[in-house]
Amino acid sequence: IFETKYNIMAKNRLQSAWEAFRNPQTYTQNKLYEAVFRLLGGQTNTYNQDLATLLVRGYGENPDVNAMVNQMASKSTVVPFYVKKIKDEKKLSLVRSFPIELTVQQKKQLAKIKAETYSEEYLPMPLERPNTLQTWNDLIFLYKLYLKVCGNVYFYKMTPQDGINKGVPLQLHILPSHWVKIVLKPNAAMIGTDNPIDYYVMEQGNQFIKFEADSIIHIKRSNPFFDYNGTQLYGYSELMAAIRNINSSNSFIDSNVKSSQNSGVYGFVHAADAQTALTAEQAQELKDRIVEMDNSSERLANIKGASAKIGFTRISLTTDELKPFDFLSNDRRTLANCLNWDVNLLNEDRRTTGGGGFTDTLIEARKRVMIDNIKPDLDLLASYLNPEFIRKFKGYEDAELEFDITQMPEMQTDMETMAKWVNTVPLTLNERREVFNYEKIDDEMMEQVYIPNNLVNLNDPTLEELNGQT
Repeated sequence: IFETKYNIMAKNRLQSAWEAFRNPQTYTQNKLYEAVFRLLGGQTNTYNQDLATLLVRGYGENPDVNAMVNQMASKSTVVPFYVKKIKDEKKLSLVRSFPIELTVQQKKQLAKIKAETYSEEYLPMPLERPNTLQTWNDLIFLYKLYLKVCGNVYFYKMTPQDGINKGVPLQLHILPSHWVKIVLKPNAAMIGTDNPIDYYVMEQGNQFIKFEADSIIHIKRSNPFFDYNGTQLYGYSELMAAIRNINSSNSFIDSNVKSSQNSGVYGFVHAADAQTALTAEQAQELKDRIVEMDNSSERLANIKGASAKIGFTRISLTTDELKPFDFLSNDRRTLANCLNWDVNLLNEDRRTTGGGGFTDTLIEARKRVMIDNIKPDLDLLASYLNPEFIRKFKGYEDAELEFDITQMPEMQTDMETMAKWVNTVPLTLNERREVFNYEKIDDEMMEQVYIPNNLVNLNDPTLEELNGQT
């Protein structure tokens, strides 16, 4: 009976070890399974792959994620935005078809099409403040933060349910993305004509707040993971693929703090003579003396003597041997890649890179993130707010919110290129002003073409005297 019971227990242990190897997320909660899993060469991820983890462990605790997200969120708040009425709805799709980074010719063409598409006057934002506690800059900052970290942004429209202002937003609030859950309709079909979402719930601990589906503006990253439970209805965070790098980076920072606190490596103190062993009492006394010496700031005054030759055997690696900063740099670059940010903006590398050196690299980095990161996310915000918020107000039925990055300092290098270009092509002075979004000047001379180099009017009679040519 004992032998049979022992064989069953051994078999169960082998099955448990194998299951721990195949499915570490389930079995590594047990310390024994975790030890077996590590013995077989596996590595466990101590962070759960959920939005709360990304927000707390990522943005809240990881300095690299925090710095990058703060940089892009702060930059998003200073991009100029305005509301204009649409004159020609048909040309609106043509305006949106232009890429973000334009050639000089495309910029002039786009400026002409915009002049025909939008009215000249600007409209104020329908609400001076989105709510009593926040400004528009606050909302844009949190929008960018939640979008990059959680992949989801939930705006709550507070609107009257009846009366003459029914459906007109009174306030706009942004909800904490990691607390919001989507509730599906009974027997909801994931592929069909009906909206499968019944309502939204904000859950914190044991508290629940229900929001009707039409009161929420849900902005999300595209999610390629489809199932019939509605996983694809949530956005997919860009940081989800880098959660191991967040874990690794945080672990190295914690290890670095511990190394600093214990003043370096650790090991065993023993008698230097291999033939002579320290007794337990001698070892404890020696340890007590070392602790006593380390407790005082006057270390030199606490040097102790010993009657025997003492040795030390190190059992840990030094910081130089571990090279944690190399791993931190690799994690930082991976996080920057996942967030579509440039690692040079984190002072990662100050080495000269040819030409104008690091300054040129920094200028290009700022321009690249403005085009590839800031502008697309702001356009995404506008694409949701325009139909679901802006056009809900009286007088704004044909209005549109637009973010303009051309006025940003990072884009002024393009303005310099455009200035050189307009001086080499036969344009009227008003056409040149249009390129830079300046208003036309109502003057006949401004509608005439000038020779690019010296700005001489083609009708100037003095041209007849130049080289005998007219």
